[in-house]
Amino acid sequence: MQRGTTILGIGLAGALLAYACFYYVGSASHRALLRDQTPELAWLKREFKLGDAEFAEVARQHAAYLPQCQAMCQRIDEQDKRLRQPLAAAPAVTPEIEAAIGEAARLRAECHGKMLQHFFEMSRAMPPEQGRRFLVWITERTLLQPERGMGPMGPAHP
Repeated sequence: MQRGTTILGIGLAGALLAYACFYYVGSASHRALLRDQTPELAWLKREFKLGDAEFAEVARQHAAYLPQCQAMCQRIDEQDKRLRQPLAAAPAVTPEIEAAIGEAARLRAECHGKMLQHFFEMSRAMPPEQGRRFLVWITERTLLQPERGMGPMGPAHP
């Protein structure tokens, strides 16, 4: 009985040790990402095969653009709040609602223009072929996405 318990204990200890080793080895790249100064951009370095200098420039541009992006998002959120008030109270589309919709659209267009400018700047920090690939990839996922809620009756989907 005691021999069986000993064998079981050694087997369980061996299994736990093996699990810990596999976990440690398997999660090494993820732990390295967490130690990086810009873990949110690490995928970009791998996907677009950026060297250290190129990645440093992309990370610098990203950090410089974030405050502008956050400010733009705040302006859009504030305009959306201004649009909600008349929408909640009005029985029909009013000139005030139309003006608020127009301002919201203008802000979104301004945001898209600034984003596109930022994407082009980032692409210039990459090797030419990777920069072109990045522009196609990022614009397809941001600027060229059909608006949420448009459904099949919205813009033509490729």
